[in-house]
Amino acid sequence: MRLKRLSEQVIVITGATSGIGLTTARLAAARGAKLVIAARAEQALQDLEDQLRQRGAEALAVPTDVGSPDEMRALAQAAIKRFGRIDTWINNAGISIFGRIEEVSDEDNHRLFQTNFWGVVNGSKEAVKHLKKAGGALINLGSELSDASVPLQGMYAASKHAVKGFTDALRMELEKDGAPISVTLIKPAAIDTMFAVHAKNYMDVEPTLPPPIYAPELVAEAILDAAQHQKRDIYVGAAAKANSVGAYHLPRLFDKIGEAVMWGGQRTSTPASPLRKDSLHAPDTSSQLQQRQGMGSVNESSEYTAVARSKPLRYALLGGGALVAAWMLTRQGGEATNG
Repeated sequence: MRLKRLSEQVIVITGATSGIGLTTARLAAARGAKLVIAARAEQALQDLEDQLRQRGAEALAVPTDVGSPDEMRALAQAAIKRFGRIDTWINNAGISIFGRIEEVSDEDNHRLFQTNFWGVVNGSKEAVKHLKKAGGALINLGSELSDASVPLQGMYAASKHAVKGFTDALRMELEKDGAPISVTLIKPAAIDTMFAVHAKNYMDVEPTLPPPIYAPELVAEAILDAAQHQKRDIYVGAAAKANSVGAYHLPRLFDKIGEAVMWGGQRTSTPASPLRKDSLHAPDTSSQLQQRQGMGSVNESSEYTAVARSKPLRYALLGGGALVAAWMLTRQGGEATNG
């Protein structure tokens, strides 16, 4: 499948006013892409549109709550009306909750799923309608917690598991139909964004993310790579891949590691402020248009991700996968004959 260069693309990005979405929007604009940017924070979204235009980019701001199918439909229609097509659709919007599962309210859990899971579903269904016509890329933001889990962010991990299941099923259905759509799931490790600041907090102290922490530019580069080259999954940061492999092969050991390390690793020593704001039900307008929180020691590069994105390794992995598949088919055939 041939995908267009960024300079030839119209890209839709949700959650564009903060963190990974904001970083991706700015990088894509700098490389010549036309952008349709979406978020709930209307003023911040308009400010971002103005910034991008001042830098010479073509951009359209569309205030959108990704949890609303009608608003996502309107987002797609606005993109088509303005630019005539969509080449890449990036479902990036997301939010978290820090706290024990028993303590978090049903209302908050439902809102998290409305954004993290149903937002991806709503966006993907709209994207597919348009991408089927001329081809393109659908890119969903999962997490290292799509494959593993941690205490104190149980519902967030559940939502990212759901995003993975949905994305994988959609990819298979589209491939079965021969649809010219590349479907990619991005799985970042902990990233220095406004993630902890925007999260709803039930703990008695302020939340944080445990190291290693990676730069949002690494995720943005992976996203823009997937917009131009067909990829199935991209892990951003060696820690993301390590957690996925460990949780699969050594689940009980990783349970114990989570209990020992991830409990304290997500809690700071700063008491939770009674005036604390979050972005679960409405955007926190005081912390928009910030790519990073400034979380201390941040990995500005990832050798693992750079190597994993390279063509030689992709071909090696494909060849290895083909050998495994052939072995399994041969084994199944032998079992059927022996039976």
